[in-house]
Amino acid sequence: MNKYLNYALKIMIMCVVIFIGWAIYLDVQVVEKFSGKKWSVPAKVYARPFELFIGGQIARESVVDELKRLGYREEYLARDAGTYHISPSRMIIYTRGFQFWDGREKANRIEISFQGQYIQNIVNLRSNKSVDLVRLEPMMIGGIYPQHQEDRVLVSIDKVPPLLIDTLIAVEDRNFAHHWGVSLRGTLRALFVNVTSGKLAQGGSTLTQQLVKNFYLTSERTLSRKAQEAVMAFLLELHFSKQEILEAYLNEVYLGQQGNHAIHGFGLASQFYFGRPLAELKPQHIALLVGMVKGPSTYNPRRHPERSQRRRDQVLQIMQEQNLIAMDDYEKYKNRSLGVLAESRYRASRYPAFMQLVKKQLASDYKEENLQTEGLRIFTTMDPAAQQAAEESVVAMFKQFTSGKSKELQTSVVVTQPQNGEVLAVVSDRNPRYPGYNRALDAQRQIGSVVKPFVYLTALERGYTLASPIEDYPIDIKSGKDRWRPQNFDKQSHGIVWLKDALAYSYNLATARLGLEVGVRHVAETLYKASHHDKIPEVASLLLGAVEMSAYEVAGAYQTIASGGFKSDLRVIREVLDAYGRQLNRYPLQSKQVFDQDDVYLLSSAMQDVVRFGTARRINNIMPESLNLAGKTGTSDDLRDSWFVGFSGNYLAAVWVGRDDNKSTGLTGSSGALPIWIELMRKLPQQPLLPTLSDNIIYNWVDPGTSLITDADCPGAIAIPMRVDTMPEERTSCHSGSGAPGWIERMLKRF
Repeated sequence: MNKYLNYALKIMIMCVVIFIGWAIYLDVQVVEKFSGKKWSVPAKVYARPFELFIGGQIARESVVDELKRLGYREEYLARDAGTYHISPSRMIIYTRGFQFWDGREKANRIEISFQGQYIQNIVNLRSNKSVDLVRLEPMMIGGIYPQHQEDRVLVSIDKVPPLLIDTLIAVEDRNFAHHWGVSLRGTLRALFVNVTSGKLAQGGSTLTQQLVKNFYLTSERTLSRKAQEAVMAFLLELHFSKQEILEAYLNEVYLGQQGNHAIHGFGLASQFYFGRPLAELKPQHIALLVGMVKGPSTYNPRRHPERSQRRRDQVLQIMQEQNLIAMDDYEKYKNRSLGVLAESRYRASRYPAFMQLVKKQLASDYKEENLQTEGLRIFTTMDPAAQQAAEESVVAMFKQFTSGKSKELQTSVVVTQPQNGEVLAVVSDRNPRYPGYNRALDAQRQIGSVVKPFVYLTALERGYTLASPIEDYPIDIKSGKDRWRPQNFDKQSHGIVWLKDALAYSYNLATARLGLEVGVRHVAETLYKASHHDKIPEVASLLLGAVEMSAYEVAGAYQTIASGGFKSDLRVIREVLDAYGRQLNRYPLQSKQVFDQDDVYLLSSAMQDVVRFGTARRINNIMPESLNLAGKTGTSDDLRDSWFVGFSGNYLAAVWVGRDDNKSTGLTGSSGALPIWIELMRKLPQQPLLPTLSDNIIYNWVDPGTSLITDADCPGAIAIPMRVDTMPEERTSCHSGSGAPGWIERMLKRF
């Protein structure tokens, strides 16, 4: 008997030793992971902040649109953060606080007065003082995710509404403050249910056990896994405070799914379901989120609203029974709708084309692993209003393309700020949200007549004027082993034309002759200085657009014209902060003057003629002529590519329409890309294009027959800007009769 007792004792001792060793191993695991970096947090990517300042040109409707995009709610007098109120003469906004790259901005209640399309005054209602500038928090436009596809918005427990914490404990673990990770009563109850049902049907888990299961273990339902969970819960309570455990739970708990991305934590769930931060949740919202802990799929309010509402009302009842809300409030909140957004504003890839550009520019400074796991905050240049306008314009215009080939058509759009090269919007597919091939960045297409401004700029740099006569006659030259015989679009030649008219009407013959006169190599150099495109062929056909570029590269080239000759690489990122708000990188504007400002002024004037009476004249039938818009249509051989690139004082947009198989579209630049450009630009608040006029530019009255300076009252005289050093020395006057034969000869040639 003693022999068996000794064996039993030894076995018990061995089991104790094994258990202790196992417990020590688990203890190391618990402490190591909980003390270190708990989560791989994806980088969050933000649009530009919306700025309101005294004297700013912005309509009240545009402010409302921005507030709606940010999830602000219209409420009388706007007494809560995230709300606004409109009256006939003013607008009140209760902003949300936000950690910007230059410091934290507190939530403020402000009053804005408008005068027409301008902000007249801004008053901080808390201090009753006028302020010059107010920034609304930027909209989150995406994230850069690790392979496990988890996402969360980390919150510290001191920023969580106390009602949420109290409700969570009341529903999930009322004895949380007193147990050591395991509830004996709950465990015995679960054991009884499991034994009587013959299977592991109930867990009896505390909040700590739930955290252990989600944070350390799997969802496997076995007795051995439950035992490990209980031991680890005890060890977690042994080493860490209740506050630390609760904070981890609030950030770890699984609360839903958005496509491939798992929604973890109450911080992100609040944005996902209600479009508002935790601090703005009402009791009925809190009840819904806490109720979903029991089963996020079962109680998904978008898929099972009735079931979800019953669960929410159960939680509201518990809140009332635990004196967390009054009986009157219980009845009030129970009769409220769920308040869940029909479609979440949270989208992992809401703007796929723009996000690809962000990742491309970040790749030179950050490892992909750091972008996926370190919780970086990336502030970009995206303008949500411009992005929305670009997307809506593409969708609307593609519905109007009714030819048999329209199903095969594709598009790309790039919108920038002309003066600083910030990228405001990118679309790379006729379905703007499709996360596939990025045509805006990667599709290399022939640019056709979009190249012509760089031919004319090369000529202006070499002393040509806008009134220089150019021959628009047939050309037949040897190019390599072949003959090059370009034609005008209308298959006609137009005799002697002014330089500015040749550009306005996009005459191929005149452009080709001009390009050959100034030199193909010099034209290639001009295009390179504007675009930094490194594959520019020095062949005659370059003069009519036989070079392949992406819409993004074309926008960058035209940016140089729109900015007055300053080359700045297109910029998509402003600042990068770490997870604690410390600045890691800033991307300031860097520009270099590559063209003389006077030459660019003259070119811009000629490109304004494209809109006034040239190939893009339909713009002025729709948009105000006072905007002085400039641009250029482009069509490649056999109508394969349709382009339009143009700019106002505050927006530049490059639009391409074509087919991926490079077959004919049946569209010119005027009939394909231009309608999208017009629809886009008319949706945005435009400022007129007013290029800087230097003392070296003088407007002269020019005789159309002789291209000489004449008197203002002479018949047909046209005011044309010229550089002082290129003005013709010889003058003519209609009063002396000189110049009349030239004028008659000019008219005869035209007809």
